[in-house]
Amino acid sequence: MSILFATFFMKINRISTDNQKYLKILSNIAKCPEKLYFLGKLPDDTAPTVAIVGTRKPSHYGKEVTYDVAYGLAKRGVIIVSGLALGIDAIAHQAALDAGGITIAVLASGLDDISPKTNYNLAQKIISSGGAIISEYPPGKKALAHQFLERNRIVSGLSDLILVTEAAIKSGTFSTVSHGLDQGKDISAIPGNITSPMSSGCNNLIKQGAHLVRSATDVLELLGLENESYQKSLPLGSNELETKIIKILDSGIRDGEIIRNTLDIPVEQFQSTMTMMEINEIVQSLGGDKWKIK
Repeated sequence: MSILFATFFMKINRISTDNQKYLKILSNIAKCPEKLYFLGKLPDDTAPTVAIVGTRKPSHYGKEVTYDVAYGLAKRGVIIVSGLALGIDAIAHQAALDAGGITIAVLASGLDDISPKTNYNLAQKIISSGGAIISEYPPGKKALAHQFLERNRIVSGLSDLILVTEAAIKSGTFSTVSHGLDQGKDISAIPGNITSPMSSGCNNLIKQGAHLVRSATDVLELLGLENESYQKSLPLGSNELETKIIKILDSGIRDGEIIRNTLDIPVEQFQSTMTMMEINEIVQSLGGDKWKIK
């Protein structure tokens, strides 16, 4: 039994896709799962969601463009969905976390079997930062090859748009694209050097009609959100200090020590203020002196 499973065992949730607003979109996919298992927190309502997928061995260019686009989207309140794999998946998840946004990882195994093991800490961060890791498979189910292909229909099914940031011509990434096309989802890709094998898949998608994406702004335009932000409107503080704290948290900073140093206030004053804000359901403690707007 993994440490993650032992720690969160009592918190593993099982939910019908019909009983949660955000998951109802899955009712339109092939072989819709009757239930999902998840750790963390699912969005309360339908929110703009983008699947970001690609190679497990990205180039420096692939890493850079993936991070920049995922960060920019998450900063605008778009939920980032991917598969917690090495490479593009992990970069997209991490960028969303760095932006103070929400990201969801869809696994091809039970939640007690985080794979690859190197992304175990990333999975924990996704959960502790207000996102979720989900699976259609019960605890104890190991990841088999065909389950990754099955998992991809959920990645695409949760998303309004699929973005391929870097992939070779025969990348397994195109399983997600294929599912997305079957589901009527918009497909987009970031172009790359025409001499780079790692960009051949993206360039070919664009040639076939996928939307060309150069930045997060391009994706927001495709979603019809270029002039909107789907971040929740900021709550009002009851005094000047609370208002300042809310603005700092909205910038993506979550560490209590950094907030205290920024405002140059005593620990006692900070703690009492955060306690009152938590009681009033303005902020939420993430543990370890980490905070977020509720």
